[in-house]
Amino acid sequence: MTALEPQSDHRDVEAALLRDGWIPCGAGDWAIALRSPDGTTAARISPFDPTGPYAAALYTQAAPTRQVPALFAHRRLPGGGDLQFLEWLEPVAGAEAAAFHRAIAERAPEVADLADIVHRVHEQARRELPWCGPLDTNPANVMRAADGRLVVIDLFYADGPNLYATAETDPDLVVARIPEAERRFMTEIPLAGSGPWDPAARAALRARLAAADARA
Repeated sequence: MTALEPQSDHRDVEAALLRDGWIPCGAGDWAIALRSPDGTTAARISPFDPTGPYAAALYTQAAPTRQVPALFAHRRLPGGGDLQFLEWLEPVAGAEAAAFHRAIAERAPEVADLADIVHRVHEQARRELPWCGPLDTNPANVMRAADGRLVVIDLFYADGPNLYATAETDPDLVVARIPEAERRFMTEIPLAGSGPWDPAARAALRARLAAADARA
């Protein structure tokens, strides 16, 4: 796997992987994805993702169920970023994905162990993280591994609309609740689904947060 410097941020990681032949293969609101040259691994790179460690905890704790993706490596990045190396996954039909989400919500016998871990880790995230969102039941978060099994991915997320609205109207509260080192790149998330995000608006939000940091 690509060697990275300890101080590498999300931009450095993306550049290093691209130099090594990794291929861009998607982007969402919070992260981009690259595929390894041999096609077996995906790199999920986020400039700012408070829930990244909780996703990694889920993948690690629920690994025996084989209903989460194999996590090859996880690393927090400077400025609040998150890097995960996961097994390559393929999308599934919406109806099949919705049924899997329902099974988790209902703690069906075939996913009971997974459901228990999902809810335990999510409750921890809700206790520890400001602006932690509910479970994400987007059908795109159920995927299929190369061996055919269904897995869940990206179930946890920060409540972006609320967090970013608060940063606009009450940046001092955001500064008080999230250390600067964990939100330095919060204006650099891709917003590929909800965007585009006007560059001037991004710059204005950075300025509000910087002023709040100065006041703090």
